[in-house]
Amino acid sequence: MSPNAPSRGLSQLPYACRPEPFVSLNKPQVLVLSLAVAAALTACGKKDEAATPAADAAKPADAPVAYTLDESKLPGVNRFTVADLDTSKNACEDFGGYVNGKWLAANAIPGDRTSWGAFEMLDERSTAVQRQLAEQAGADKNAKGVEKIVGDFWATGMDAAKINEQGIKPIQGKLDAIAALDTPEKIADYIRTSAAKGENYLFGFGAEADFKDSKNNIAYASQGGLGLPDKEYYTKPENKEKLDAYQAHIAKVLELSGVPAADAAKQAQDVIAFETRLAKVSKSSEELSRDVSLYYNPVSLADADKLAPNFPWTKFFDSQGVAQPKMFSLSVPAFHAEVSKMLADVPAQQWQSYLRFHTVDSASPFLSDNFVQENFNFYNKTLRGQAELKERGKRVLDTIENEAGEAMGQMYVKVAFPAESKARMEELVKNLSASLKTRIEGLAWMSDETKKKAEEKWAAFTPKIGYPDKWRDWTGLETSRDSYIGNVLAANEFNYKWNLSKIGKPVDRTEWGMPPQMVNAYYNPLQNEIVFPAAILQPPFFDPNADDATNYGGIGAVIGHEMTHGYDDQGSRFGASGNFENWWTDADAKGFTGRTDKLVQQFNGYEAAPGAHVNGKLTLGENIADLGGLATAYDAMKKATEGKEDPKTDGLTRDQRFFLNWGTVWRRNFKPEELQVRLKTDPHAPANFRAIGAPSNLPAFAAAFECKPGQPMVREGDKQVVIW
Repeated sequence: MSPNAPSRGLSQLPYACRPEPFVSLNKPQVLVLSLAVAAALTACGKKDEAATPAADAAKPADAPVAYTLDESKLPGVNRFTVADLDTSKNACEDFGGYVNGKWLAANAIPGDRTSWGAFEMLDERSTAVQRQLAEQAGADKNAKGVEKIVGDFWATGMDAAKINEQGIKPIQGKLDAIAALDTPEKIADYIRTSAAKGENYLFGFGAEADFKDSKNNIAYASQGGLGLPDKEYYTKPENKEKLDAYQAHIAKVLELSGVPAADAAKQAQDVIAFETRLAKVSKSSEELSRDVSLYYNPVSLADADKLAPNFPWTKFFDSQGVAQPKMFSLSVPAFHAEVSKMLADVPAQQWQSYLRFHTVDSASPFLSDNFVQENFNFYNKTLRGQAELKERGKRVLDTIENEAGEAMGQMYVKVAFPAESKARMEELVKNLSASLKTRIEGLAWMSDETKKKAEEKWAAFTPKIGYPDKWRDWTGLETSRDSYIGNVLAANEFNYKWNLSKIGKPVDRTEWGMPPQMVNAYYNPLQNEIVFPAAILQPPFFDPNADDATNYGGIGAVIGHEMTHGYDDQGSRFGASGNFENWWTDADAKGFTGRTDKLVQQFNGYEAAPGAHVNGKLTLGENIADLGGLATAYDAMKKATEGKEDPKTDGLTRDQRFFLNWGTVWRRNFKPEELQVRLKTDPHAPANFRAIGAPSNLPAFAAAFECKPGQPMVREGDKQVVIW
């Protein structure tokens, strides 16, 4: 629901990540092929380190640590207040300015961020909780289980002196192996053996539910191989400046790894040529976000071997320790066919340049300061406009979340998630669900036949709130206090093998796609589930002390948003069981498309920067979910408050407070560079347009603020979009 940063990972589906990217070692991506992840509600300044609680001298040295949380050290949350309103503006003319203008003007983006708003403030709060826990775990040399994993990552990640002393030595063996690759056969074998360790720069590979049999997992292979966020960075002239900067970055990274400057410059040209060739056969962010069927291309191993004779998939499955299946999904087959051709016709030296660069570049965040700084200079500063490198503690916590997020989450919920929040959320989900059913039943444009299927899907929704009922088992992940990147590499391999172990087995429906401490929510069409991690259940989304209007305009709209993803342009292609199937009549499908086309046109009309418009097609799924979710939340709020007197808090009606908190959720400033990346790659529209897009289609908004026909926040006639 909130903007996701395009990750540098190899799967093109945006996973639950923070709005500003953190770079992890590239690896075969876990293909969470659901809109669960593409439809994630994400949120992602230096802050003082939290003090570690003093040890109790009376305790035995091996006594388990009782982890505590000092809430006085946590940053505040961002609640709606009437003082935020800019009464010089008219809500019907400029709703975004009316509700958020003053706040945005007074809250600049911190130096270590590329965006700043309600989501980021909650992310800072979650990070502060995690920091206290990580410091306590790092101080306990006798920690066991998840506490040991977190403590080892923290202790080694914070040991800057040791990391700087090691320099590039931790990955020198990999570079030596790459230097010996002089034949296509050796290159293909290196790709296989590296992938088996959780390191693959060319394509994603992992387990996910079978689109046609969602109760069981199969293997999926995806496109990958690009260092820039989207293929258009390589193919469109307007992106030449960024492509040139990327080439300079490649040369610098190669120099840092020991390649002479002149050779590094030539090798950088080779890497750009290599990736440009891959880009030409890759699908764009828009194509992948608007046609989920592109991920599902079931083939036999024999047919896959014919498609890519120089990279036989039979051999690849054997090398990964995965039993040869009758079928797996080889998405974007033209991409894999091209990789096979490149093994035959690209010189070994060019392959070496590509593999050497990506090996060093992916490891850079975990190496000495010169590598870290260069990585930041391009990916964060040049590409996204971030002014300052995050301080080390935040970067280490990002790594823990990426490599062992649920381990940290197991600690997080013990100190930061009250039971009453879960109980209240269960009530809200129940109310939103009832309102959605009523809306489906009342659809005038849908036939009874299709409506029956929609209701069957509604009845099968599974909500998950707070944290998993069954925690992931981390047995087998060996971490230590010896090496930061050593722990990262160990976790990469462990996570990869854990994912591969699911292939050919039933789906474990207790698993979560993101950790509890992430400010996020998602819908997973393959399991038909809606998921709300603990960290989002705070203001402005959820406040146990707030009135109904505020909560329904915040978390209520989020709940409705995730439910509506089950009926957006891609979620609606999955049935009640999670299988990829068509449950629409032809007439209803045509009517649905006619309505969604109007929403595409609405968002195409929003100018995010001079000459740069929102891509209504790329962002369609999220915009459908916003519109349906907000309408459903409003209905649920009216039902919950039926017969109750409107208290008119701070002189504002209940309906006004509902929409004002919706607007508060979407207050966010962006760096210009960050905004440009998002416009090209992010399936979420910029926040300021989400604040106005959905409510402008709702008559309830116009009534709440006494708007008149013709005003910008009143869409009428053919311009009004009504879907769910």
